[in-house]
Amino acid sequence: MPTDDSRHPGDSQNDLSGSSRDVVQAGSVTGDIHFHRVTASEPTRPVPRQLPADVNTFVNRSAELGFLDAVLADRHGGHLVVSVHVVAGTAGAGKTSLVLHWAHQVKEYFPDGQLFVDLRGYDPGEPVTAAQALHRFLRALGVAAAEVPTEVDDAAGMYRSLLADRRVLVFLDNAATVSQVRPLLPGGGGSLVIITSRSRLAGLSVRDGAHRITLGTLPEAEAVALLRAVTRGCRPEDDADELAELAHLCACLPLALRIAAERATSHPHMRLGELISDLRDESALWDALSTGIDEEAEAIRSVFTWSYRALPAHSARLFRLLGLHPTGEFSLPAAAALGELPPSRTRQLLDDLVGAHLLEQTAPDRFQFHDLLRAYATDLVRTEEPADQRQAARQRVLSWYLHAADAAQTWLYPSEDHLPLPDPLPGTTPLVFADYNAAVDWSEREHANFLPAVSDAARNGLDRTAWQLATLLWFARSPSSSERDWLELGRIGLDAAARQDDRTAQTRLLISTGIAHRALNNFSEGLDALEQAVALARSQDSRVEEARALNLIGLIHLRRRELDLAEAHFMHAMSIFRDLGATQRTATALSNIASTRLSAGRLREAAPVIDEALVTHRALGNRGGEGNLLRIAAALRLEEGDADAARRSIDEALDIALALRDHSREGFWLLTLGDIQRSTAQYGDALTSYQRAAMLHRRLGDRSREALAWRGTGQTYAAMNRDSEAAAFHRQAAAVHRDLGDTWQLAVELDHLAAAIHPKNPETAHAHWAEALTHLARYTDGRAGCVRSRVEAALDRSGDGAQGERR
Repeated sequence: MPTDDSRHPGDSQNDLSGSSRDVVQAGSVTGDIHFHRVTASEPTRPVPRQLPADVNTFVNRSAELGFLDAVLADRHGGHLVVSVHVVAGTAGAGKTSLVLHWAHQVKEYFPDGQLFVDLRGYDPGEPVTAAQALHRFLRALGVAAAEVPTEVDDAAGMYRSLLADRRVLVFLDNAATVSQVRPLLPGGGGSLVIITSRSRLAGLSVRDGAHRITLGTLPEAEAVALLRAVTRGCRPEDDADELAELAHLCACLPLALRIAAERATSHPHMRLGELISDLRDESALWDALSTGIDEEAEAIRSVFTWSYRALPAHSARLFRLLGLHPTGEFSLPAAAALGELPPSRTRQLLDDLVGAHLLEQTAPDRFQFHDLLRAYATDLVRTEEPADQRQAARQRVLSWYLHAADAAQTWLYPSEDHLPLPDPLPGTTPLVFADYNAAVDWSEREHANFLPAVSDAARNGLDRTAWQLATLLWFARSPSSSERDWLELGRIGLDAAARQDDRTAQTRLLISTGIAHRALNNFSEGLDALEQAVALARSQDSRVEEARALNLIGLIHLRRRELDLAEAHFMHAMSIFRDLGATQRTATALSNIASTRLSAGRLREAAPVIDEALVTHRALGNRGGEGNLLRIAAALRLEEGDADAARRSIDEALDIALALRDHSREGFWLLTLGDIQRSTAQYGDALTSYQRAAMLHRRLGDRSREALAWRGTGQTYAAMNRDSEAAAFHRQAAAVHRDLGDTWQLAVELDHLAAAIHPKNPETAHAHWAEALTHLARYTDGRAGCVRSRVEAALDRSGDGAQGERR
């Protein structure tokens, strides 16, 4: 696995087939291909469990629950009465609570899992598109990021295929339009889709046969029962007539009722009549100001305002400012930055807002808005905060994200140069992470806020912040996140840097873009970005950035098995790094030179380079670089026939990958472990290693490496004399390499496939070897020559055998 000098540990994909058909990379599952362990049953496919937690104090709606129950004609796996159900109703009617409560009651009748997405159709920000929802669902169903089609129709087709033989409950919350949900409907089978919306979505009934429940306001008795349930144990028994009056002032809408009940609960010694009088005054005000707004909307607005005006001034201001956060979900420190407050004081104010039912606490120090309340907060901050105060608050929270990302980089990528940043803005408290795991945890929790934060900066004229944040978030991403998630964020940052004509920023972002495309097998796009980076670096006489880009171009050539070009770029990069005294980057280039020579079968030339680079990485404490060299050393020792030494090296490498929580490294290095296990006839262990490697690569979206895992699995089955299973894996891997246009890996795979099927189907095997030979013609390195000689010999033998049969 050659390395670059930033996000990725690298990826030589060394195929050592030239020396022995038994020393290659390998193992997993796709489509109708499955792993079979020697002593274990088949692994199960992913079962998503995405439902949020059930609601507390859910009462009433028994008739509507009965209607939903009727959808399940047979709760033991039989046919559904209807496969699409819409729960429509006004804002705040409790649609989400009803469906969520019901879904938790029946989830065991959907053994293949539950999918959930909040489509945010009525959120102040951008709604979730069908394409975005499909991407999330397909990932949850086990599809690699790189395999998710970019076209909505293609992604929807894949989604329908995956659900065709499954029984899944799909909950689509807060849909605004038919176009948002139609691509998310299964084509048939035993799955059920429940949709909540403020509109009737009539088109779904006409074309898709959807049934609809219209959720109105609660009857008075049920509204009073909800008020009693929320206030029980916190207040003396309130008068039934007063509770009924309070319910009507809330338009008998569950959201408004809960907020009103929380207000009553927080004032246990205030008579209910006084609270009602306050709310009645608020309602009268809105009656005077309203201009045709429907009754329910007026009631909700009145209740929101009633609760908001009852807040202490500091809590009310924080509530307003939270409407400026890029999303509706945030942490306590981010809220503190918005409010220009110390964390301890912020916690007190957030407790006020949670107590008033204006916010929900989802985890320790994490909070989220209901979409109506976020819209209300956003409207308040626009009308009650001056423009300069709004922009100052926005700059504070973005400054907080900027410095938090910088702090995370210190742990996640300690060897990388830090971006020069302005000091944290006054009123913000920068995060300090105790250790590596704390930094990873932060990155994983905040991942969904990264793209909205960069977009928010660019949209509000903060271009410098936008490109700085995009640059830093490349190094602050979780080590096991997909590069695909960063690309749109990087594009926004690159546009912002271009608007500022900041060539240094553009160079850095182009380098990260090139690495991302390389990791996703988008080699042409990667080369284009990196060649632009080289040109920009040279125009600024930035030799270190030029060398970084050259090293990365070398990695793309290595991935394409253009070994002479790869080594030339690595040597050029190493020369510059040495001139600059950049010791670690020099060692990185040396690692890639070693990997190139190993790929070419030049073992004697690779060995001293490995030793030199390994000593340097260890001296510098660069754990990722050290692990990469140990992996290369393990492959070299295995080819030399020293399996024990190889195993010691790969075990040490994998310990590093696990300590770093880096699935990219772990997945790739597991392939070498599988090779070693296979070479020592530990076939069950080898299959286990390949299976996990393939699963990790699928999650990361690296189809090429996943196919290498299938190869190793096929070779293991071949070693066990299970030729039909071996052929199935080689056939699947060959299809992927053909689709990716990787002629070297395709040729090697066809060689293995031909060997597996030759005993039973010599003519087809002959055809595969003949095709392999045509692909090998362009490769001139020593290892390619060995593979070519082997294929030619196999062709001669199969040709002689065919002639003998004809005679």
